[in-house]
Amino acid sequence: MKFIIENKVFETLDTMCVVVIIAKGINNTNKINDISLMLKENISKAENDFENIKIKESEYIKPYRDAFQKLNINPNKFMCSIEALLTRISNKKGMPEINSIVDLVNAVSIKYKLPMGAHDLDSMNDKDFYVRYSSNGDTFLPFGESNKENVDKNELVYAVSNEVRTRRWIWRQSEYGKITENSSNIIFPIDAFIGINDDKAIKARDELAELLVKFFNCNIKTGMIDSKNNHIEF
Repeated sequence: MKFIIENKVFETLDTMCVVVIIAKGINNTNKINDISLMLKENISKAENDFENIKIKESEYIKPYRDAFQKLNINPNKFMCSIEALLTRISNKKGMPEINSIVDLVNAVSIKYKLPMGAHDLDSMNDKDFYVRYSSNGDTFLPFGESNKENVDKNELVYAVSNEVRTRRWIWRQSEYGKITENSSNIIFPIDAFIGINDDKAIKARDELAELLVKFFNCNIKTGMIDSKNNHIEF
């Protein structure tokens, strides 16, 4: 299996990179109190950090909003995942606990103020995982729904075959490949930009990798893909 960024993507987002963790052998069936506490602490800190600050004007969010505009995605209508998350937190709406893996990813994402995903590897059936532009036949299944949506052509997506895992690049993940208590093999992408926040993404990756080993005693592989090396094999 490979995780690949389509070369065409770099024609628009030339500094885009994705820092990656592949984790195998996770037991996600148990609630881990230390992760719950970490999530609560990071939410509380973010509430304080963004008090009286407009999230969309934050230095952390601006590169993603600029990228959305280059992709012809309206960032006011479709907020990237980290902007939506921090907006929710700054409005004192908190963040629900879901399961230990998702809670851990959210905790690290909030701490580093970076968009971080988690996708079930087993659901991919050994097919390659792509960041690419959508094509005819691509479908998206929204969270909690049973009816698929057709995806317009030339929308930047995360996809496996014709199943879109995340629409509008880092806007919203699908029911396809979502992380449940039964997920044991998972890929975690962290989207960033070379020369802007790739150093922070690497720190977030390394911290998440350490925490995954600490809490789940799983096997870890890490890497990064960009315009000079557009894929990682796992």
